[in-house]
Amino acid sequence: MRFHMIIVVLVLLLGLFCSFSAIEMAVLSVVCSSVIVAEMMNTAIETVVDMITQSYHPLAKLSKDIAAGAVLVTAITAASVGLILFISKFWSLKDAQPIVLKEDHTLLPTALIILVVLVVVITLIAKVLGGKGTMLQGGIISGHAAVAFVLAVSIIKRVGWDAMTILLVMVLALMVAQSRVEGKIHTLQEVIIGGLLGICMTAGVYYFRLGIH
Repeated sequence: MRFHMIIVVLVLLLGLFCSFSAIEMAVLSVVCSSVIVAEMMNTAIETVVDMITQSYHPLAKLSKDIAAGAVLVTAITAASVGLILFISKFWSLKDAQPIVLKEDHTLLPTALIILVVLVVVITLIAKVLGGKGTMLQGGIISGHAAVAFVLAVSIIKRVGWDAMTILLVMVLALMVAQSRVEGKIHTLQEVIIGGLLGICMTAGVYYFRLGIH
């Protein structure tokens, strides 16, 4: 449940940073909350079944499987709706003009410095205070995934909404994230949280420091 709540908060923040309309935010909120509700119902059904019997019974197994299947279907639906919303937003912005720094040419370096500081602070908190792993390996979030997506979003913002650029930098960032899971350094959950943190931090800094064209 904690993992679901973290993902919901980060996705909603990303929706705000992408300037979603009220209807888009409402749809995003509904599909996100549906996953939470399905997970709660699944937990309730499993608890009731365990209270009735602790021994194996085909009907007990069927009940738990159906409940888990409902969560899976809901999660897939929510992910599909989210992808449609975000891809549609990115597609609508692909022809937008890149951010113009106007007279203050220090804004971009300042934004990048802020991004680095944010990544370092979050990494310190997650890895050192979190008590899991070291500064360069492990931790309750993937610092490598966070940095990879910080750089990817920064490049996209820098060069504009070019479809091929978006594809290439996102593939590279995903390869970094995948390598952390494949190397058994992080779980999929820790990599996803790290990636979303990187995206949200970068979008937030550019939104508040440079504005969205």
